[in-house]
Amino acid sequence: MPDTRIRIVIAYAIWATICAALAGLAVALIHTWFFSFNPGRSAVMETLFSGSVAAVGIAAGQGAVALVTGSLLARLGRTLQYTLVLGLLIGVFDFVMYFLQMAVPATELGWIPDLIIIVGVTVAITAAGSRRAAAEA
Repeated sequence: MPDTRIRIVIAYAIWATICAALAGLAVALIHTWFFSFNPGRSAVMETLFSGSVAAVGIAAGQGAVALVTGSLLARLGRTLQYTLVLGLLIGVFDFVMYFLQMAVPATELGWIPDLIIIVGVTVAITAAGSRRAAAEA
């Protein structure tokens, strides 16, 4: 049974990474085409590339946080439930946060506070999706 919990955690961490990356990539596309000044094709590519790299990097970090959090929960005898929904919640939160910061620049707190918020939300969503495992036979 413990092996099953770890497999669930690993699959969830991969799914959370994918959802977070897709949210970041969507915002990078929106930012490039609607919110940034692009004097030429190379500027468009540079804006899109830099936004995409940042989004994928942050998503990888969120996947690592989900993996560590889920692993700790598994060691405490908890198992993750509704992992599909949990990953989607992480992606939706990221999209809303990134879009809000792009559309209303005054909401941008800086890299460190933003990353702390993202880590905290990832931990909270992961923990909220855990339940005490049934007694093992």
